[in-house]
Amino acid sequence: MSTGTRNTAAGAGARSAPASRGAGGTLRAGLLLAALAAPGAAGLSAPSLVLPAIARDLHTGPGPAAWLMSGYGLGMMLGTPLLTGTAGRRGPRALLLASAGALLIGVLVTLAAGTALGPLVAGRAVLAVGAAGFNVAAFQLAARQPDARASGLVAIGSAAGGTAGLFIGAAVAAGLGWRACLMLPVPALAALPAALRGCAAAQTAQGTGDRPAARRSFLGLDSLAVPRFRTVAAVMLVLATVNFSLVYGAPRRAAALTGWSAVQTGAVASLATLSGALLSWLLVRAASRLGLQRTAGLLLGVSCTALALAAFAPWAPLVLLGAGASACVNAAGQGVLTGAAAQAVAPQRQPEAIGLFNLVFLLGAALGPQLAAFGGRIAGLGP
Repeated sequence: MSTGTRNTAAGAGARSAPASRGAGGTLRAGLLLAALAAPGAAGLSAPSLVLPAIARDLHTGPGPAAWLMSGYGLGMMLGTPLLTGTAGRRGPRALLLASAGALLIGVLVTLAAGTALGPLVAGRAVLAVGAAGFNVAAFQLAARQPDARASGLVAIGSAAGGTAGLFIGAAVAAGLGWRACLMLPVPALAALPAALRGCAAAQTAQGTGDRPAARRSFLGLDSLAVPRFRTVAAVMLVLATVNFSLVYGAPRRAAALTGWSAVQTGAVASLATLSGALLSWLLVRAASRLGLQRTAGLLLGVSCTALALAAFAPWAPLVLLGAGASACVNAAGQGVLTGAAAQAVAPQRQPEAIGLFNLVFLLGAALGPQLAAFGGRIAGLGP
């Protein structure tokens, strides 16, 4: 990310969140917002390793059961523009409260669904709408901080949640049953009170200057007219699609090669991908020296190499190395490219641009598991 990107993203933050100035304030705000976003990301990957058990209990195949992941991704795709519009019209407090309400409704639907796949997918989708709102709020509030590190921390937290969700989901399913692992986004509610306190001050300082722009472009689709925005969004789509293909497919390949149980596979896969997510901080910091074009090229190159390793390597450690490398560039891409996407448009359009950019990311999250399942069927690794 260029220095200009950081300064542009920071400008609104310096005006709207004066209490968060300084490195310590940025770090605290970034960690809080990461805690808000991470459980929603964990919710996407949580059922991955227990899908075969879920499929057996629901008397269906792994392909239909994979809709518990893809439906969640699609719910986040729906929730992102819907709740970005809420934020643009009514402010971040309304966004957070609406997201919490959706999360609670999703819990009720999931609990009431019994063993019917359709209602379970619907409940997961409603849960995902709430998680999407928290994710959008986290990145929008991070963009108001004095530098790009807050956005980087949110991206790393989201990636860490997504990767840790593999193990946490398997462990929760083993201890409490698979239905409990479907509701992993709920702990985000613990960060809600602090986030509400933080966004109230930011909303007061920001005022209402950019609300007319939000009304003119509810989805922020006018950002697609900007070539720079289209480019960084396309890069993020590739990174996210590859990453979530491997979230679904890499642990299964590792388990097939080793005979590990779901919990063992989840622990090792989570360690590999969590390490990659944490290492992404080095790429986020190096991006300002590399420049956006070279950074994007590096991210794409590593992502393609990771996909090849995970798909074709004959040994489980190399498969998991590919998954970890993909997690690294996916998190780094969120941290770096979110700022570049925002900087590509006028300052008053940045909240909408961030929402649309997250929507592109979530499109990859929805496509990835289905593409991995399709590839597995072609390769004879699944029905």
